[in-house]
Amino acid sequence: MARLILFNKPFGVICQFSREGERRTLKDFIAVPAVYPAGRLDTDSEGLLILTDDGALQARISDPKHKLKKTYWAQVEGAPGDEALRMLRQPIDLGDFVAQPARVRLMSEPAGLWPRDPPIRHRANIPTAWLEITVAEGKNRQIRRMTAKAGHPTLRLIRTQIGQWKLDGLAPGAWREAAPGPVL
Repeated sequence: MARLILFNKPFGVICQFSREGERRTLKDFIAVPAVYPAGRLDTDSEGLLILTDDGALQARISDPKHKLKKTYWAQVEGAPGDEALRMLRQPIDLGDFVAQPARVRLMSEPAGLWPRDPPIRHRANIPTAWLEITVAEGKNRQIRRMTAKAGHPTLRLIRTQIGQWKLDGLAPGAWREAAPGPVL
């Protein structure tokens, strides 16, 4: 039976087990042998990371060709209006690829959100807003690049869901085992 681990990756943690310099890695949090990340999160992103010991399951979760939906909460600079939201909901040319339309909605700051360490920069004259963004591709820095192209750079990015697996109830740095189930 495949092992599947849901991990709430804190800001600043590298998505690998081997040490590189002084940065924290998965090894600092997960002492489970022979599991590997199914996909990645940038060092400056937080939230749901799935690890498994099943190579086929790892490929189904992480390979963009399987179109597994990934949902993020993005705190962005400024207050996105209708035009910026429309831009994110349509194919958007990011130079090296065209991101497919995303499902995007404005949201309130998430209830129970943990503080980020270190905190994001705060500028008194520039408001921030929260977006819930769902994509099927999940390519390198895709959400950050999309929001920047729409004129609202991402300040904080938290992945909350991959397919049917959710971050619900996991504190930063905590993990739990989950049933592999069908990959939707």
